[in-house]
Amino acid sequence: MEEIKEAIEQSHLHISRIRNEISKQLVGQEKLVDSLLTGLLTGGHVLIEGVPGLAKTSAVKALAAAVQADFKRIQFTPDLLPADLTGTEIYRPKTTDFITRKGPLFNNIILADEINRAPSKVQSALLEAMEEKQVTIGDETYGLPSPFLVLATQNPIEQEGTYPLPEAQVDRFMLKVLVDYPDKAQELEILKKNSFKQQDEIRPVINCDQLAAMAGLMEQIYVDEKLKEYIVDLTFATRNPADYGMDLGQYIEFGASPRASIFLAKAARVVAFLAGRAYVTPQDIKVVGPDVLRHRILLSFEAEAEDISCDQIITTLFDSVEVP
Repeated sequence: MEEIKEAIEQSHLHISRIRNEISKQLVGQEKLVDSLLTGLLTGGHVLIEGVPGLAKTSAVKALAAAVQADFKRIQFTPDLLPADLTGTEIYRPKTTDFITRKGPLFNNIILADEINRAPSKVQSALLEAMEEKQVTIGDETYGLPSPFLVLATQNPIEQEGTYPLPEAQVDRFMLKVLVDYPDKAQELEILKKNSFKQQDEIRPVINCDQLAAMAGLMEQIYVDEKLKEYIVDLTFATRNPADYGMDLGQYIEFGASPRASIFLAKAARVVAFLAGRAYVTPQDIKVVGPDVLRHRILLSFEAEAEDISCDQIITTLFDSVEVP
């Protein structure tokens, strides 16, 4: 445990440098930055939702600039094709053969900007990449580079020209983060930083090898057996709320998948790591729980009719499931 604590202290130097670089262009949004770091350290994809102008894209670009890795931004549009993501085979008349031209998915960090503006056939091209870290082009399957991380943004208020994401794809995102407006002091700082002086350039402060070492450290952070049972209870409570004393069955169409349990444990380890601890506490699970569960609970018609949100159900969930 002492060795892990020392390794955590050394790794925190890298985290501090990343935060410092991001702060050159981003004011506040600590929760968003923590979520992006969680995805970076676990290889879990992150879906960021918020109204326009809240620096969703800027935050992702700042994180990518602080990491010495290949980065690609893909602007999702209704006319996008699956081959625009994965790549395609091109016929060469002179040699009468095909060559494979790889698409933008063959990079370490992918910014899928306004991901819900592309139709379902384009979204389906991401399924294999996000889950299996590979892409099939023609008859050949190609592995994606490591790390491979999809950071996607979407706008919740503008529905014209958008397509709902398939449930199978949404479930592949580790976290769904809701970005809110900054407070008055933060907005004043944003105004000063963007209106009256040139922004500082972000430098890469960590490479892929150092990132892989920190990711390996996450697996060593201790999770007690009782906490593992608590995580499973939380997931099961979304499927069978009556078993945990909650009268929510009529509001939940489908509960969370087993991915929720896996991602909840991984994300809780990062919360503990960012707090400088080598072990997970119940509070770590509660901190990250809403971001892991909110996009995995499918609400029924009754919930929509009574204006009950996923976050309200999750609050009841954490209040009802016994904490070890």
